[in-house]
Amino acid sequence: MPSRNQPDQNAADNHLTPRHDPVQQRSRERAQRIIDVTGELLERVGFDDLNTTLIAREVGISVGSLYHYFPNKHAILYAMASQWLEGVEAQLDEIDRWPLEDMPLDAAVERLIDFNLRVYRRQKAMLPLVQAMFSVPDLRELDLHHDELVISRMAAVFRRLGIRKHLNERGRIARLYLEMTHSLYLVVVNQNPQRAKRTLSDLKLMCLTLLQRHYQESREKASDS
Repeated sequence: MPSRNQPDQNAADNHLTPRHDPVQQRSRERAQRIIDVTGELLERVGFDDLNTTLIAREVGISVGSLYHYFPNKHAILYAMASQWLEGVEAQLDEIDRWPLEDMPLDAAVERLIDFNLRVYRRQKAMLPLVQAMFSVPDLRELDLHHDELVISRMAAVFRRLGIRKHLNERGRIARLYLEMTHSLYLVVVNQNPQRAKRTLSDLKLMCLTLLQRHYQESREKASDS
């Protein structure tokens, strides 16, 4: 059974589905090695020059052996992006366990942005992977799933932080939050440490300004009731 926020793998086209689900430890390690090497190559040569021949050579196996695990490079990228989304969901699950109702808004924003940035820093070739998710039709469903996942979960987070607005409005705010954080996380992970620190500081200010407005409106409405 897929999790509540994971795309249904059975719905994926056959040309994206791994040849088989590795059962033996050695096979699982080989499949993960293919994914990891693809991430390294994606970072080094870019999406257009990435191909299964190059991946197989870097892994140290034949192209035929690689096809035993994945039918093409899009299938490998689909698996890589799916693993990244699992990390995103795991972090959102962790945030659900935070005592958000007791946290000041500024402290919550600071912690949220620092925490969510980690999953971007851990992923190899984060920028070209996201670009592929957005531009390659085979991977587009994962890009859409990411947006839906973050928007729905952050809308719930904002309610716990005291933004007591209609679900549709919190969803709109969550989309703004997503667009700001997602785009600037991709910038931060590719900047040198000094510039990344400044960009991150600006991102926190932007998000706090956005949420403070709606938090204050919620408090004013509550006091008038």
